[in-house]
Amino acid sequence: MTRQSISLTAPNEEWLKNQVSTEEFSSKSEAINYLIKQARSQDEYYEFVRAKIDKGEKSGFVKKQTREEMLAEFKKGLPNL
Repeated sequence: MTRQSISLTAPNEEWLKNQVSTEEFSSKSEAINYLIKQARSQDEYYEFVRAKIDKGEKSGFVKKQTREEMLAEFKKGLPNL
């Protein structure tokens, strides 16, 4: 594992110390590795969602240009209550 030296703001340092002292993590390194892993997973999820949105937009399924036009078209198909 690569060894790194980082600088933290006082609130972040206190948060890390608290995580270790309450045994949420066994070390600061474990906490930081966990946070990085979470951020990477979030990035992967956002990329997945962006790809799905791009695919949907390019499919031609929705041809209206604005939200208002799409909403009006969707409402046409709803029964009058």
